Amino acid sequence: MKLGSLKEGGRDGTLIVVSRDLTRGVKAGGIAATLQAALDDWSNTAPRLNALSDELNAGSATGAFALDAARLAAPLPRAYEFVDGSAYLPHVARVRRARGAEVPESFYVDPLMYQATSAGFLGPRDPVTVPSEEYGIDLEAEVVVVTDDVPMAVTPEQAAGHIQLVGLVNDVSLRNLIPAELAKGFGFLQSKPRSALSPVLVTPDELGDAWRGEKLHLPMRTWLNGKWFGEAECGVDMQFNFAQLVAHAAKTRPLTAGTIVGSGTIANEDTSKGASCLAEQRTVETLRDGRPTTPFLTFGDTLRIEVTDKHGVSIFGAIEQAIAPLK
Repeated sequence: MKLGSLKEGGRDGTLIVVSRDLTRGVKAGGIAATLQAALDDWSNTAPRLNALSDELNAGSATGAFALDAARLAAPLPRAYEFVDGSAYLPHVARVRRARGAEVPESFYVDPLMYQATSAGFLGPRDPVTVPSEEYGIDLEAEVVVVTDDVPMAVTPEQAAGHIQLVGLVNDVSLRNLIPAELAKGFGFLQSKPRSALSPVLVTPDELGDAWRGEKLHLPMRTWLNGKWFGEAECGVDMQFNFAQLVAHAAKTRPLTAGTIVGSGTIANEDTSKGASCLAEQRTVETLRDGRPTTPFLTFGDTLRIEVTDKHGVSIFGAIEQAIAPLK
């Protein structure tokens, strides 16, 4: 099934079930008012939401309406936790090589992860609002999963059973603020504003054979100002799968239902696939030409992030955003 949230009913939106072709929706208020409420009682709500999804796709759901992406909030407008990994080592290796550093051996066996901004997610059509272009505005196209309640110290094999939903995120970064923050040795804060989630989150079974080994095996397609920017393969060069990432996050603490776990920027060894963030492209240019030529985003720029199935049909809907100044 596919789940989304309307921009109504309060800060956490109104939960809807969305048709497989992303054209219709139906409110799920009789089951759960919000996606967080559904996740809090997932073992009871999931079967009922699945039944409603079957009715919607069969054309028999009462109260179904035409879906308008502009009415959609993020599927999970607020999350208790968003922990973001960096599971694609080609990205890590290039960035470090560009500054003359090696990848520590520990990176190959122990995932990189940080506590990201979760108090509010942008909707899939909401603008990315930033005070200044000088901050170095960047997109990061990533895959995310959403869990139910995950016990502390689960194994990756156990963690796999706690992955309930899959989606996309534009994990916005302000690149020119990152070096000074990391130099303090205390992690990201000002350099990581709110991110945007895809129009819908889907259950893993909705992905068929594109979800295997706890990875998404489809290309991440990105466009900037209407021009192709990249289509890196999500299932290639991913050092740690999502079960391993969830287990890593839960090593010393349980994860509450509704926790979002990110893959990090999708990146491949094969640079002909393009990039999923501007920092990646600029690093490739620096290693190849001695300097970057691709600029960071400026006000008025637009971006599009989408994953389609093997027939070219959108799975999660597209994240489409413009970059806007703070007013």
